[in-house]
Amino acid sequence: MAGKGEGGSRCRNYVMNQFLNAFTFAFCEKQGFTRRSDVWRTSLKEMVRTTGCNAVILPVCAWQDHAYSTVVDGTGPDVMDREDVLAVCDLARELGLAVIIKAMVNCRDGYWRAYIRFFDPPVPTEPLFSDWFDSYEEHVLRTAALAEEIHAELFCAGCEMVGTDGQDARWRLLISRVRDVYHGPVTYNCDKYQEDRLTWWDALDVMSSSGYYPLSDMRNQFLRIQEAARKWNKPFLFMECGCPSRGGSRERPNDWRYGNGLSLEDQEIWYREFLDALQAFPFVRGTGWWDWSATRLYPEEDGITNQGYCVYGKPAAGVLAERSPYLK
Repeated sequence: MAGKGEGGSRCRNYVMNQFLNAFTFAFCEKQGFTRRSDVWRTSLKEMVRTTGCNAVILPVCAWQDHAYSTVVDGTGPDVMDREDVLAVCDLARELGLAVIIKAMVNCRDGYWRAYIRFFDPPVPTEPLFSDWFDSYEEHVLRTAALAEEIHAELFCAGCEMVGTDGQDARWRLLISRVRDVYHGPVTYNCDKYQEDRLTWWDALDVMSSSGYYPLSDMRNQFLRIQEAARKWNKPFLFMECGCPSRGGSRERPNDWRYGNGLSLEDQEIWYREFLDALQAFPFVRGTGWWDWSATRLYPEEDGITNQGYCVYGKPAAGVLAERSPYLK
């Protein structure tokens, strides 16, 4: 069973004491994906072999129909289940990886989760923040219980929920309930540029954000985030970061649709600059590179034609493998 012996040989304060060099793995995989074939096993092993990572971020993604729906579906066929989580974590431990469990929600109509938002103060007959939080909480607590079962090194209670970030009291209540079921460190993955805007960092153990910052402004953003981390006196990590291999993406790494065709160079340059920034700003205690597919990983030799975020078979993978000793 995954998680025996306090997560193998690792302790719950791993993220506090060691640089977390992680990849997000199995984003949006469906229920039973670990039982339908073993391709995910090969993919996870390749992730470790080619990048030098020491941790995996496993996102358990629920779904809602649209940004103003108050029903969050965390148990349907589009959501990985307990057996999937346990299987991935078992193999991750065998490979010597720390494990982060991350609760997420996406919109089925394709709108970004950051747009989930409701009237505040509430308006009669309109959807309510309270109803949405009640439904989302069920998914988060269910996922937190899995994190406890496998003794995850870190639990992330949400991702890029900009439209809900201002609900200070509701988030604090949710975090307090998470702590009733999961007894390790808890974080929340705010979106880029939100690190100094969130008002409830004190309720968490670790600050984290999506670090998709343009190359030309990277230093300024690291300086800004450093001040926020000092203000709250919390460890900080990038729960997400990365850049597609598309022309122009090094200046707009947050947008997978943006760019002018294939550019392995843009991705490689961005990775080198980001790694330089990590060395220059040691307050950052970890990175969650985006991303690595479990069941749809392309052949390594096809990396040189792939325009997505994944670094498999691309020069950026070599940069990570070369620099991974510095990320300890």
